[in-house]
Amino acid sequence: MGKKNNILVGIDIGTTKTIAIVGEAKPTGIDIIGMGITPAKELRRGGLVNIDSTVEAIKKAVEDAEHMSGCRINSAYVGIAGSHIKGQNSLGIVAVKGREVSEDDLQRAIEASRAIAIPVDREILHTLPQNYVVDGQDGIR
Repeated sequence: MGKKNNILVGIDIGTTKTIAIVGEAKPTGIDIIGMGITPAKELRRGGLVNIDSTVEAIKKAVEDAEHMSGCRINSAYVGIAGSHIKGQNSLGIVAVKGREVSEDDLQRAIEASRAIAIPVDREILHTLPQNYVVDGQDGIR
């Protein structure tokens, strides 16, 4: 299969179906160039019941999307949802040397925000800064 530039792939594993969609990013937007849909029977209320059949549903949806788009899928954005996923806000506070905030200072603040107590059966998947506060001034992005 040929390789195309600016290809984006998304996979959604839902309770009724698994979808893989291939889009080509263009200046005017994203053109959908391929899709695969496989019925899903192994999820209940967002929880995985049978991993083997879920893996097969994902493989089939991806294969169908590859065939339709003519692209080989090597990576994808995958949505994760369900009652087992939880969002939590946290603060990260660091001292800044000098008068200017550096990229290193921002990274240290993000790392400090991850230093929170979480249950042993949970893990942090992603950290998304919402804003920064410098010298009491809020809303800095």
